[in-house]
Amino acid sequence: MSLNARQSTESRQAEIIATMVALAAERNPADVTTTDIAKAMNVTQGALFRHFPTKEAIRLAVIEWTETQLMAKLGDAQASAPDVLSGLEAMFLAHVKFIREFPGVPRLVFAELQQPDSSPVRQRVQQIMRRYRQMLAETLGKAKAAQLIRDDVDVQAAAALFLGAIQGLVMQSMLGGASSDADEPVIGILQLYLAGLGAKS
Repeated sequence: MSLNARQSTESRQAEIIATMVALAAERNPADVTTTDIAKAMNVTQGALFRHFPTKEAIRLAVIEWTETQLMAKLGDAQASAPDVLSGLEAMFLAHVKFIREFPGVPRLVFAELQQPDSSPVRQRVQQIMRRYRQMLAETLGKAKAAQLIRDDVDVQAAAALFLGAIQGLVMQSMLGGASSDADEPVIGILQLYLAGLGAKS
C-alpha cells in the first residue's frame, strides 16, 4: 500500500470512528447500524467495509481510539501538575472534560459492558478499565508515600471510588438529573473525594 493510500485509509477510518461517536451521543449505540454511519457520512456501506470488515471492527476501533485519547489526556494532566495529588485532581477534571467533549463515548462503553462476556469489544473495555484502575492505584500510592493523603488509604478502593464518582456524574447527566456543563457538582464531588482521602492541601 502506498503512503498516500495508507493516509487516505487512516483518514477515512478516523472519520468513521468520529461518526460512530457522534451518533452514539444521539441514540442508543446498540441501535446504530452501518447503514446509519454510511448515511451520516454520505457514503455507501461498501465504502465503510473497505476500511472495516465488520461493525464489530468499527466498535473495537472506537474503543481503542477512546483509550488512546483518554490516556493521553490523563497523562498530560498528570505531567502538568506540580505534585502527585494535584495530578490526581487534574486527571479527574480531564476525564470529565473528555466526556463533555465526546458524550457518545460513555454511552458506547456502557453499551459494550452489556454485551456477553465473550465479546472481544467488551473484553477490550474491561482491559482498559483495569489499566486505568492500576494507573490510579499507582498514583494514589505515590500520594501516600509523599504523605499527601492518609497513610491508611486503601489505594485499590480509592481508585475504584475515583472511577465510580465519574461514572455517577455521567449517569446523572444521561438521566437529565444534572447539566453536563455544570461545574459545581464536579468540583463538589472532587472535594468530597479528596477529603475522604485526608488530602493535605
